Amino acid sequence: MVKRDKINLVDTSKLTSQTLTPPAMDQEGRGLQEQDEPLVILENGEVYRNPTEVKMSQIVLPCHANHRGELSAGQLLKWMDTTACLSAERHAGCPCITASVDDIHFEHTIGVGQVVSILAKVNRAFNSSMEVGILVSCEDLFTDRQWRVCHAFATFVARRTEAGKVQLKLVVMRTQAEQVEHSVAAERRRMRLIHVDTMKDLLSNATLQKVDECQDHRDAVPAERTRVESVELVLPPHANHQVNTFGGQIMAWMENVATIAASRLCNAHPTLRMIDMFHFRGPSQIGDRLVLKAIVNNSFKNSMEVGVCAEAYQAGQTLRHINSAFMTFEVLDEDGKPRTLPRIRPEPVNGMRRYREAIARKKIRLDRKYIISCKQTEVPLSVPWDPSNQVYLSYNNVSALKMLATRNNWVLSSEKNKVSLFTLEENQVLCVRVETQVNVPVEQVFLLMSDLSRRQEWDMNYELCESINQVNEDDTIYRVVTPSVSKDAKVQDFILLASRRRPCNTGDPYVIALRSVTLPTHPPTEDYKRGEVLCAGFSIWEISSSVTKISYYNQATPEVLPYISTDIAGLSSSFYCTFQSCSQFLEENKDSLEALASTAL
Repeated sequence: MVKRDKINLVDTSKLTSQTLTPPAMDQEGRGLQEQDEPLVILENGEVYRNPTEVKMSQIVLPCHANHRGELSAGQLLKWMDTTACLSAERHAGCPCITASVDDIHFEHTIGVGQVVSILAKVNRAFNSSMEVGILVSCEDLFTDRQWRVCHAFATFVARRTEAGKVQLKLVVMRTQAEQVEHSVAAERRRMRLIHVDTMKDLLSNATLQKVDECQDHRDAVPAERTRVESVELVLPPHANHQVNTFGGQIMAWMENVATIAASRLCNAHPTLRMIDMFHFRGPSQIGDRLVLKAIVNNSFKNSMEVGVCAEAYQAGQTLRHINSAFMTFEVLDEDGKPRTLPRIRPEPVNGMRRYREAIARKKIRLDRKYIISCKQTEVPLSVPWDPSNQVYLSYNNVSALKMLATRNNWVLSSEKNKVSLFTLEENQVLCVRVETQVNVPVEQVFLLMSDLSRRQEWDMNYELCESINQVNEDDTIYRVVTPSVSKDAKVQDFILLASRRRPCNTGDPYVIALRSVTLPTHPPTEDYKRGEVLCAGFSIWEISSSVTKISYYNQATPEVLPYISTDIAGLSSSFYCTFQSCSQFLEENKDSLEALASTAL
């Protein structure tokens, strides 16, 4: 049942990648809002509601549940896919198909008699694809408790029409939460596109390649014992309104065989905790036979990874690869604590490859959880950098700056000769924004400012800036030395990851994001006080072919605050002098061949 009621949006700020922790609960278990966002009232007096928003509410019946009386994860995936598809089609105005579903972490289970609420809305449209955010929550009608179950992002593609390929209309943002999701969606899309390369880079690690040499598999369970194969005939009830096999149904079948494989390892009933990305490689139709295969790839102390794939064929045809996924299961004891699991003994060649890949995916999940999922107050400011977590550090670096830039409660503190200083105070954290315009084309501004080694030419707070690791075309690690604020204080140095991004679409800004990282090759020394940067950088906007707006942001840490406090207090205008110097630097170098030829940070 899909409801199209006229109530306001659920707090969509909880759909951001930075807030993947369960909501706070009061003593009676009722969900508490972290922040009450005021309703958006339109000029005609109506309450604003996102036009792509679709809500589904379902009461969990025994036919939806497993043997423990909990909602089957496969059934939940069906409902999620249906809701997201309807949202995508509402925006596209034509049939849409599921292209992929990002990683899903199931935080809680759902029992029979409880109500599942699914909220889906389009975050951003690209050319013919769009990202749909999905938030699943649960309600106990008898105790009035509410809690979040999971949160996911799905990619849908608009199907071709008789006129040809569909060009999707842009998503119009009306609230701050929508602006945040729209901005960060481009960075999530970038991560999806480089996911395969990330896995290849991690698997090439010499330590991971030798992992089997230190493993003792004598008492382990043979992986072949967990192998499961099942065939399903696609019938009309399994098809969607486009006469293709319903994507949610395929995911449900895959979850079923994966659960059987996991049960064979532990001789118990496992609980699904996480699904790595579903990626649909092709369609399936009524009359197809779907071959579903699953096997436990690896087991860790309290969890196991099951690989599962779906292939389709018709009589006389070869198998077509439809989908693959990797599911993480746990086995809970009577107290709800994860049990210790038996070890797995992989088969030679392909089994060992799957064994190593499972370790790589676990490493990626840990990096993602540590860097992206946790609140910033729960992790150190400077996260250790290594090649395996570079993708997530870069993502977090850029998305944090984008979210800071979309805040709408900045206060103008001072202004001098078209250089403006804004401040933002929230949760005892001070943020600053400095804004100006220059008569230099945006591309030249971006290339000149993204080379941090030249910042000392215009910023008096940069005594030295050296590149110490050229990670790739868009990411570089620098060591920056800044002067001491007081006479008796030590000179400070920072180890900064600089991540740059060109616009994803017309109207997007160029971005240069900065954050502190830790490198074992550059530990703190006695001669310098090691400073940290939480979130800083530039958003660069094209105003016209020859005019560019530059916005600088900094989420002030204790080491950064002394450099800006006098400006904020109105006791100095050093920010004005710095950005006047920046404007002069850009104008003097706008025609330099080095800037035009530059392809790296």
